[in-house]
Amino acid sequence: MFGDRNKSGSKPQNRIDCLIGSGTSIEGNIVFTGGLRVDGRVKGNIVAEEGKPGTLVISEQARVEGEIRVPHIVVNGLVVGPVHSTEYVELQAKANVTGDVRYNTLEMQLGAVVEGRLVHEAPAISDKVVQLKPASAD
Repeated sequence: MFGDRNKSGSKPQNRIDCLIGSGTSIEGNIVFTGGLRVDGRVKGNIVAEEGKPGTLVISEQARVEGEIRVPHIVVNGLVVGPVHSTEYVELQAKANVTGDVRYNTLEMQLGAVVEGRLVHEAPAISDKVVQLKPASAD
């Protein structure tokens, strides 16, 4: 489903650990690890636990009102609020996001709508990495 898109970051979850079904409505914040799929309605923030892998899938019939902070996100439903991803965002054809989308890697399919800014955020450079300077052309 996700492939090997980002060799430097955490790997997306290939399985769903938790499902919020289509007949379910939740009010409140959600903190999770692993894979979370939303088919219902969530009114609150959805956050992956810091330092742990997390993948969020928002299906076509889902509606999320709140801030999302997850390394890997696949959206095909409605999101009202900002989206922050340290790794990868996939906006599928029926995605509708009202809010800014901050990402490292973005895939956006024809038909996806974003009413906000798309902001690329490069990953933080480790202090163990030595930056090479280009040779001057003398």
